[in-house]
Amino acid sequence: MQAYSQDLRDRVLGALQRGERPTDIARRYEVSRLWVYQVRKRWEMTGQRHSLPVGGHRRSRIAHREADIRRWIEATPDITLAELSERLAAEGIQIKAPALWHQLDKWGLSFKKNSARQRAVTRRCTAGEG
Repeated sequence: MQAYSQDLRDRVLGALQRGERPTDIARRYEVSRLWVYQVRKRWEMTGQRHSLPVGGHRRSRIAHREADIRRWIEATPDITLAELSERLAAEGIQIKAPALWHQLDKWGLSFKKNSARQRAVTRRCTAGEG
């Protein structure tokens, strides 16, 4: 989703300064009334006429712990994501399993299933069985 253009923001603020109602402005420029109120509030509170940046790069909460996590996985290869999450929580870093898995995947670490738990073949019914 993209921010509305600066030209549109300036026209909306100009209409507000002329005393037009937010509902009429929203209808004329085909934007939501809530957005008109948000533009007005930001301008009144901070003097900003432009949009705020959208998105951006977020650094992982565990990026600085990569070496420790690699050591834990080497020491205990069958450690689960839940157990890793618990270890990190004990050290004051709260992270859920999906976010942890995403970071481990970025580092190229993968968890292989235990071969003892895997089936050799999937059981299927053949046409002759009934």
